[in-house]
Amino acid sequence: MSEGLVLAVDTATDSVVAGVAALHDGEVRVLAERVVSDHRRHAELLTTLIAECLAESATARADLAAVVVGCGPGPFTGLRVGMATGAAFADALGIPAYGVCSLDALAAEADPGIADAASRVLVVTDARRREVYWALYEGGRRLRGPEVAAPAVVAGELAADLDAGRIGAVAGSAAHLELAGWTGDPPAVGVPTVRGLIAAAATGIVAGREPEPLVPLYLRRPDAVEQKARRAGAAP
Repeated sequence: MSEGLVLAVDTATDSVVAGVAALHDGEVRVLAERVVSDHRRHAELLTTLIAECLAESATARADLAAVVVGCGPGPFTGLRVGMATGAAFADALGIPAYGVCSLDALAAEADPGIADAASRVLVVTDARRREVYWALYEGGRRLRGPEVAAPAVVAGELAADLDAGRIGAVAGSAAHLELAGWTGDPPAVGVPTVRGLIAAAATGIVAGREPEPLVPLYLRRPDAVEQKARRAGAAP
């Protein structure tokens, strides 16, 4: 597919992201986008935001050629909302659903020229439990990650890159980037964007590749535990 209209959704962070863009020969032109920060209402907000973006861009559902879904890493409950919704749209319309790492989308938006960049791009987001999700990029490739770790551990892993000034751009949570050792300019983007999500999947979409099954990047076990399992764990 050399061109077409693409729906993008992501609920890997506290923000609900939805939008429609035109993809032509790898170039992404955003037609409508909504970003709402409310980690308690992902399921309630997402379909409404999708409908608003379709209306604003004058896009009928039948006009869509593909769906791009952010697959995390992210919290279990929020992440599955976006993935289930994106998969349902694609299935109902008979179009492919491409899953992308949400950190890849952040990196693509932080530096659109990342594929030709010599410097590295660092992405750090909040993983809660005093931990962060992180990944490191160079020349459009992910060198490390996605991983989950304490910020101090990430700072240790990145010490050589930070000291040598090899990291030229950052994205994600400003507070957590600082905890991970970043002392430069604030991040260019804090949450996945429609442009970044589609850019991360553009090569596969344009080539018409069959997408891989959508697989969530939880990186750790969910917080929720069934009552039966909880009682068993507490038993002497």
